[in-house]
Amino acid sequence: MCSFLLLPPHDPGIDLQAFVQAWATACADTRSPVILVPSGKTFLIGEITLLGPCKSRIDFRLQGDIVAPNSQWTNDKASLLTFRYVDGLILHGYGQIDGRGQLWWNLFSNKTLAFEHCNDLYVKGIKIKNGPDKHMTLFKCVGVKISGVKITAPGDSPNTDGMYFSACQNVDVSGSMIGTGDDCIAIGPGCSNININRVHCGPGHGFSIGSLGRDGAEQSVENIRIYASSVMDALTGARIKTWQGGSGSVKGIVFENMRIYSVKTPIMIDQFYCNGNSCQNHTSAVAISDVQFVNFYGTTTTDNPIKILCSNSVPCQSIHLENVKLSMVGGTTPVKSVCINAIGSQVNRVDPDVQCVAG
Repeated sequence: MCSFLLLPPHDPGIDLQAFVQAWATACADTRSPVILVPSGKTFLIGEITLLGPCKSRIDFRLQGDIVAPNSQWTNDKASLLTFRYVDGLILHGYGQIDGRGQLWWNLFSNKTLAFEHCNDLYVKGIKIKNGPDKHMTLFKCVGVKISGVKITAPGDSPNTDGMYFSACQNVDVSGSMIGTGDDCIAIGPGCSNININRVHCGPGHGFSIGSLGRDGAEQSVENIRIYASSVMDALTGARIKTWQGGSGSVKGIVFENMRIYSVKTPIMIDQFYCNGNSCQNHTSAVAISDVQFVNFYGTTTTDNPIKILCSNSVPCQSIHLENVKLSMVGGTTPVKSVCINAIGSQVNRVDPDVQCVAG
């Protein structure tokens, strides 16, 4: 094993070059190299891509901190730190990446940490805060394990998703805390076989599948399980969102054993997602089927905690609710569901009752 210790000279250009040089040496090494960002040190970097494939599995130990410049560091959409085509990467430690997003929330869609085409990836223990846009994005990664990660940003920071997956397969996320201004975890098109458990979410927009089908796109997601998790002080809890006019499918989705605290809409399926724009009506839609909401307990801040809004031309199929108890914060106001164009079943107690899927 060969180790590479990074020591910051506190200059963004030189810090960036130190990363580039350490990565180039480690990537060419065949002896299971270690890159160490030491505790008590802070690295100031601009936009950087660490490119593979590498000769051996790399152990990247983030024990110190990485921070973005306190100024605009690009004029385009970009990520602060990107790993691309790096298989077998281990990124772990108790260090932090600070995206200094306050400067960016009214400018561009810039990310903090990105993984692209990285298979057999393991991320553990790191902290990320104040992303300019999405905090952690993963694109076309297969075989991913993420655990013990903490992601934070103010609840009113725009588009600051905690994690966003696109075209990823065989993913496990566990034991993490995410509180941001948008989706805690968003699962985008082309994803399958994703398990999320013991994740505490809030504030933010909860756990989301989508959005899918924008601008008539054909997109699909399947075999997603989110369980043993909680959502607090959020816009939604468990949500599936698709645009009118799209095609494809969402199927094999399980939300199970969820604890809900002061969430506006704990359960939502929305085939009319519009994101505040002026959207035209379309008959085509992304088909939604085989979705389960099981063991949901907690409180809502509105009198419609369950909304299942499906297309007349492509109704939602096999929507199953079981053991659901959602009540208004304070428990004094009655609640009810809103449900259209859905077929399915409800088992044991479901409160509020969802009549359009009652079997």
